[in-house]
Amino acid sequence: MTAPTEPGTVRLAKAIARSGVASRRGAERLVAEGRVTVNGELVHHPGHPVVPGRDRIAVDGQPIPEPAPHAYFLLYKPRGTVTTRDDPQGRRSVLDLVEHLPVRVEPVGRLDIETEGALLLTNDGELAHRLTHPSSQVPKRYLVKVWKEPDDKKLRRIERGIVLEDGRTAPCRLRVVERTDSGNAWIEITVTEGRNRLVRRLFEAVGHPVSKLRRESFATLSIRGMARGEVRPLTAEEVARLRDIAAGVPPSRAGLGHRRRKGFARPKAPPTRPLQRKKAARKARGRKKKPSRR
Repeated sequence: MTAPTEPGTVRLAKAIARSGVASRRGAERLVAEGRVTVNGELVHHPGHPVVPGRDRIAVDGQPIPEPAPHAYFLLYKPRGTVTTRDDPQGRRSVLDLVEHLPVRVEPVGRLDIETEGALLLTNDGELAHRLTHPSSQVPKRYLVKVWKEPDDKKLRRIERGIVLEDGRTAPCRLRVVERTDSGNAWIEITVTEGRNRLVRRLFEAVGHPVSKLRRESFATLSIRGMARGEVRPLTAEEVARLRDIAAGVPPSRAGLGHRRRKGFARPKAPPTRPLQRKKAARKARGRKKKPSRR
């Protein structure tokens, strides 16, 4: 019989990640390396149950800080940057661009070094985990430039799904946005998977390698109006949409339950139809002509 779990109990790695010392994966590595103690005892399993605020957790002998309030930012990731905190090759990280932020944040998902665009940053580990889980099917919209324009047959193949080395891809949406003078094409594609270099591999599979790739939006968060390297905090409505999407709400309906509050515009009443106006005018004339009783 399994002992009941005490209220407020979480995994050790999760408690460390909440404190901002490291990401969830980084926290697991710290525990596995034997650098974490709980109530003075060395712990080697990241799933060890702890109660934050009661159990004394320390990394390298230093107590972990209290969890910082949740923060959410959108970064326009430039090309030439990696989305890891520690890169063995010493390449520039996107986290170098946000060192001025008041809290420690981690990227949600990854973009390869040659891809630019929308990248969510947060210290909300639970939300990040949900958004990157395959079951969430978070929409990611890209603008991609490919060598030569694919014909309709190849585009339909991508839409229906292609068998890659790691399995068949899920259906996606795409459309040709622009054709260049040299015969190449800009294509907009929306996928719901988080596989490594998925968009590049899709077009390579049909013989049209990618030369430029930009993620226009992630989970409905758009970089429209932003400059490369710019970071901005999310609005309350954007955070609400993220939480809805992470909970399984279709993106088209996400956040609707949080609108129409003070400060949000309400929809205008539908205009009266011409026939309804004519009927109303006839009724008004009839009331004026009605004789008075004596």
